[in-house]
Formats: sequence, structure tokens, C-alpha cells
Amino acid sequence: MWHELGIALCLVLVIEGIVPFLYPRRWKSMVFMLAETSDRSMRIAGLASMVAGTVLLYLIN
Repeated sequence: MWHELGIALCLVLVIEGIVPFLYPRRWKSMVFMLAETSDRSMRIAGLASMVAGTVLLYLIN
């Protein structure tokens, strides 16, 4: 189980690094836009992301 969790974490890091590597200027502007977003909107987006990930994981397995 720990091995698979480590693999998943590594894949997240690779995927998260693609955008700043390929488009650093766009990534910076996106980060500035996120800094201006309300906490409520960020929480809703985070919850939606967690639910989508859980549902996709359930469907795959």
C-alpha cells in the first residue's frame, strides 16, 4: 500500500510541474488570480476536486 501511495504522490508532482515548466508566465498569472479568489470559492473548488477524484477512483477500481 505504501508503495502505491508513493507512486501516486510522485505522479501528482510530475503532473503539477508540467504547467509551470511549459508556461511559466501563464502559471504566474494564474497564481495571482488564485490569490484574489475568496476562501469560500477555494473551498468549493477543493471539495469538488476531492469528490471528483473519489468518484473516478471508485469507477476505475
